[in-house]
Amino acid sequence: MDTATPEAAPDEAPANRTATRRKLFIGLGVAVVVVAAAVWLLVDRDHVSTDNAYVNAEVAQVTPLVSAPVAALAVINTQTVKRGDILLRLDDTDARLALMRAEAEYQRVRRQFGQIVAQGSALQAQVNAGSADVERARAQVGVATAAYEKARIDLERRTSLNGTGAVSGEELTASRNAYASAQGNLAEARAGLEAALASRKAASGNRSANDALVSGSTVDTNPDVAAAKARLDQARIDLARTVIRAPIDGIVTNRNVQVGQRVAAGMPVMTIVPVAAAYVDANFKEGQLGKVRVGQPVELTSDFYGSDVVYHGRVAGFSGGTGSALSLIPAQNATGNWIKVVQRLPVRVALDPRELAAHPLRVGLSMEAKIDISGDSARGK
Repeated sequence: MDTATPEAAPDEAPANRTATRRKLFIGLGVAVVVVAAAVWLLVDRDHVSTDNAYVNAEVAQVTPLVSAPVAALAVINTQTVKRGDILLRLDDTDARLALMRAEAEYQRVRRQFGQIVAQGSALQAQVNAGSADVERARAQVGVATAAYEKARIDLERRTSLNGTGAVSGEELTASRNAYASAQGNLAEARAGLEAALASRKAASGNRSANDALVSGSTVDTNPDVAAAKARLDQARIDLARTVIRAPIDGIVTNRNVQVGQRVAAGMPVMTIVPVAAAYVDANFKEGQLGKVRVGQPVELTSDFYGSDVVYHGRVAGFSGGTGSALSLIPAQNATGNWIKVVQRLPVRVALDPRELAAHPLRVGLSMEAKIDISGDSARGK
């Protein structure tokens, strides 16, 4: 018995150390749980976060407005451009010829308007001459009528004296011939008057038709001239559109056109990405958005720069529907084996332009977003 007691003492020491180590681990675990709970109570409950967030921007599609071969390219992919910079030039031969034709047509129509105005004066002169002809024809009708009446009276008188021997047969024959001649002259004079009236009416109609073309308008407001001017302006615009410029500031992406290639109007040739105006679409779970409001502050980090670079933004708005509801083929949940899936709603976050200029982002980069929902900056969804 006395010899066994000293041998048991060395076995008790490792057991005691193991028990002590176990107590230390338990205490450390409890401390971690307490600290985590305290952090959640003090900090995390005032924030909602997600790593399902991506950089986005309102990109500009560059599309020609006229159809022509590409004559020169001034940019390449990844090149930074400013608004108004030349991106490419199209062959302008056809556009220049069209402009020359439009200019010639415009000048022709203006001259034609001047001719119509001058023709109005000539037609008025014809109307005046026609009126004079009518008056002359009426006078001739008057003379012919007087001669006809005289011949008729002479014939009646000689005819009444024919049986008395006072009038010879020759005189009677002469009177009859004079009457017939006067009757013909009167008919001719009346026909001349009708012709003069018709001629004056035609001249008056031509003058009215000519006046209708220019009445109430000048050379610049005449419809034909205005239409030719519009065609000329369109030709000038088409010529200017053979030089394609950057619509916004940004970076050239997806350039898919080469020199010599004929492009059609509306064909996308490249994309301009405005990286200086980028924003973030953060997809939060539906259960996280109960207290999220427009205007709340957001802290963001990018996988591109790491946690050392922190962006500060604001909630700018909420999407009108979830990603699944607005997809090309929305999910149909009216089935017997339906399983509830937590939905995510895109939230747009506006970034600080100064921070964005200091650390530029690119469309599609992954982000982590954390919204502070503790403040009173909410203005409603």
